Amino acid sequence: MDKLFAKFANVTARATGSPPAFLICVALVVLWAVTGPIFKFSETWQLVINTGTTIITFLMVFLIQNTQNRDGLALQTKLDELIRATTEAEDDFIGIEKLTDKELEVMHAHCKQRADRHVRAFQKLAAERDARLKARPKSKGAAKSAKTAPSASTRAASRAKALSAGHPSRKKAG
Repeated sequence: MDKLFAKFANVTARATGSPPAFLICVALVVLWAVTGPIFKFSETWQLVINTGTTIITFLMVFLIQNTQNRDGLALQTKLDELIRATTEAEDDFIGIEKLTDKELEVMHAHCKQRADRHVRAFQKLAAERDARLKARPKSKGAAKSAKTAPSASTRAASRAKALSAGHPSRKKAG
């Protein structure tokens, strides 16, 4: 029964999410609207579209939810496998979708601290690289390109700024 429903849900979700299905629905609504004057915009005429759309919406909610549940579970399983297979990854992340909001916030804060450390380390390395490049004697062509290209530390600072802009929790702190 489960396999049959899963197959039905997938086929239905794929079919109803297609452009032809949308165009058919638009055509049905236009046809319904055009028949309004024929039926003198009666209550029965209105009830036809209301009942039809309500039934279809009610059934589609369950099909879409089933499809999303399976897709989400498949995605989580794939991510868990990638975490498990990556030697440097922390196994603590496997199954975190089952944690409470507070537990997720703690893990997010931990990841944010690690990311901040990596950004600082990257900026330090970039600054050291810039210092080495400045200390090295330059040819005419190298001096010209050094003036137009941003330094490694400038690029690192730019990346750090972009990272901070992408995280709402960092905006509050900064």
